[in-house]
Amino acid sequence: MYLILAAFSYVPAMLPQTSGVCRIHSVNQAALSMTSAFELENPYIEEMKLTARRIARQGFGILATDESIPTAGKRLASIGVDNELENRRAFRELLYTAPDLNKYISGVIMFDETLYQSTADGVRFVRLLRERGIDVGIKVDTGLQPLFGTDGETATQGLDGLRPRCKAYRAEGATFAKWRAGLKGGDGV
Repeated sequence: MYLILAAFSYVPAMLPQTSGVCRIHSVNQAALSMTSAFELENPYIEEMKLTARRIARQGFGILATDESIPTAGKRLASIGVDNELENRRAFRELLYTAPDLNKYISGVIMFDETLYQSTADGVRFVRLLRERGIDVGIKVDTGLQPLFGTDGETATQGLDGLRPRCKAYRAEGATFAKWRAGLKGGDGV
């Protein structure tokens, strides 16, 4: 629980860091309502809730195009294409300009490189997607690293510098973020 609360206190670019204290608003037989310090002190909470509603709306999905350069290279190699910047850009343009994409996709998660790219016509990908009613998200972790002394366990990297990266991504038009953590299950788990 501590790691989740710590991550939330760093993600919003402009927020003061908060504790995980919750305040109980009302208790009745039908529902229990609580608000965390994060919600109470967050000037962006309403915008965050609206973004969550848009990307989680029924019948829509999130398109993950946040492959790292090596992973994108594997995808391109499977179709006989070299892993070059222009080829990665063109592949993502093909995805983002697909007819009727906005009828099925509510959000797109991008990799850092892609957030700053444009179509061949010079239209920024962020603008293209936003004009189609699709929210733009960004992968904010910086990958997995092996943990010394374990049997292949990994730890997600990226807390260092997360706050300024989120601020920069927000300025570029990202409205949500993705943080991944890989967990390894073994015998007896």
